[in-house]
Formats: sequence, C-alpha cells, structure tokens
Amino acid sequence: MIRPRTPRGIQLGEFLAARRKAQRRVELGLPPGTRRGDIGLSREEVAALAGMSVSWYTWLEQGREINASRQVLAAVARVLQLNEAETEYVFALAVPGANSNQLEPAPTPDHLTRLVRALPFPAFVIAGDWTIVAWNARYEWLYESISAILDVDRNLLKLIYTDPKLKEMLPDWQRDSRRFLAEFRADSGVRLSSERHREVVQGLIEESPDFRAQWAEHSVERFKSRLRTFVHPQEGELVFEHHRLVPSDASDLHVIMYVPTSPLAISEETASVES
Repeated sequence: MIRPRTPRGIQLGEFLAARRKAQRRVELGLPPGTRRGDIGLSREEVAALAGMSVSWYTWLEQGREINASRQVLAAVARVLQLNEAETEYVFALAVPGANSNQLEPAPTPDHLTRLVRALPFPAFVIAGDWTIVAWNARYEWLYESISAILDVDRNLLKLIYTDPKLKEMLPDWQRDSRRFLAEFRADSGVRLSSERHREVVQGLIEESPDFRAQWAEHSVERFKSRLRTFVHPQEGELVFEHHRLVPSDASDLHVIMYVPTSPLAISEETASVES
C-alpha cells in the first residue's frame, strides 16, 4: 500500500530531515560518518536509535500519512535532541488528519481596538497569519510607515523581510528576523499548509533571499517576552520590553506591546492620532 503524502506531512518531513542532517554524531555516541564527518545522521541510524523501523521513519520524512504513536515521536525527538517547542511542533504535525484549514479572520472586536488605542505605549494586533489588523498612535509614531501600507501587504513577517525602513530600525536585524521567523513557525504549526499561510510563505520565498535562506533552517521557538531595541528616525535608540497577550474572547488574535524602559518623547500631536 502506497501511503499518500500530505502538505502537513511534507512540512513535518522537511523539519525532521533538517534536524537529522544537523545532529552532531559524537553527542549520540556515534563515530564520524564517511561523508560529513561528525555532522549528520542517516535515516537508518535515527530509526535504530529511536527503536522504530526504517520504513516508518522514511515515511515520516517523505511526508506520508501514517499513525505514529506519541511514544515513537518522543523517541525520534530524543534522538534528534529537539527542545520542548520543537517536540510540540512535531506532535501537532504528526496527528493524522490534523486540520490545516483556516477561515478568513473575523473582524477585530471593537473593544480590542479600543483597548490597543488606549495604551500609552506602542501596541498592535496581529491575526493568525501575522497580518496586522489594528494598531495605536504610539505604534504609528514608532513605525510611521504602517498607515500608508496597503491592507494586503500589512503582514508583520512580510514587513520584516521586505521593508528597508523597518530593517534600518533593527540594529540586529539578522537575530531579530530569525527569532520572529522561528516564532511564526511555532505559532502556525499545521496552519502553515493553509492557503493564507502558504501565500505569505511562498510570496516571501520568491521575494526575499534572506527569508528563503532562513526558512530552510526550520527553526522553531516559542514566544518569550524580551527586550527589543529600535533605532527611531528622530529619537535614536529606544529599548522596549516586548510582550504578547492572547485575548480570551479572541484567541485567534495576539496583542503585541512594546513597553518602554524609559519615558517616550511622543509629541501631543502624534499621540492624538487615531490609527
């Protein structure tokens, strides 16, 4: 019986293959390989170390629809030395028939828009595919281009890789872009094979060489609150605490907040702007 390939399975297979090829053999007690020395495992080696058949592991990497138990998947994760976020990502993708469809986003609730606009620091709201659906005057002060961008292009991931002005604002763009991309992959999970997510990813693969190279790294990372540094055109370097909240009554939306570590010099005129 030939097991069919699925978009979700292909996504899982590409991730497992990338991690397999990046493993250090010495950390698993294996001698150097004949081709790449200490880096990389064969499918046969992963299967043996995980206690599963080579055929089943091969089907996993080929994106075939199979019903692998959590015990087997946990063994693969152990061999590939996956962290907690990466392991959860594998579990989600490996569930047979997992729903990857995503409906068009519902309108942003008015009360959520009012909340964001009332915050005294930069804040905005993103949908599941990271489209920016609402923002406040403080965020427009920080990133003044936001209101001039067409709705179809107002996607946070797309702007990170295609807007030169935003790139100039990030003094460590390589680190920040990789972190965002790893969080996007973790957030999206099975939805990466939905039409909306595929459009975002495929568009960036075609448009941005940086995205194309970083996407191939298959990094997965949960969001963590952290310090973020921006270089503002007028105010110079600014440091914020970057936080993300999920509204209990709109869990498909995320509220992104940049809490300043020192007072912001926002003019009264700018602060009164309604986005």
